[in-house]
Amino acid sequence: MTTTENKADRTAAGGRALSAVLWILQVAVAGVFLMSAMGKFSNVEPAKSTFEAIGFGDWFRILVGVLEVAGAVALFVPRLAGLAGLAFVGLMAGATLTELFVSGGGVVMPLTTLVLCAVIAWGRRRSTARLWAVLTRR
Repeated sequence: MTTTENKADRTAAGGRALSAVLWILQVAVAGVFLMSAMGKFSNVEPAKSTFEAIGFGDWFRILVGVLEVAGAVALFVPRLAGLAGLAFVGLMAGATLTELFVSGGGVVMPLTTLVLCAVIAWGRRRSTARLWAVLTRR
């Protein structure tokens, strides 16, 4: 086996390992968002008091729950996973700021979830670029 072939084999193995790690993260993050959405749909604490503190009303709580479910489903669609990760980065940035400045809650969970979503978005950036090329016909 030549050095080039050996390097290609290591690169392919590394790509498969990264893909496996990303899939594990995607499943875990999807589970977090599905559980979070269930709390929003059932209007239990802390969702109830957080959205009351925001002051946008129940429609916003339901909207965020729907976005969480849609994003969780998108994490299982290879073509959409990177975009879902990117969208969740934005959602979790808003959640972190809300916890920090509005409801006074802890920011560890939203920040941790934001970082995991950023890892997914970065790891699936090629699929996001391909999706963008298809949508813009480039």
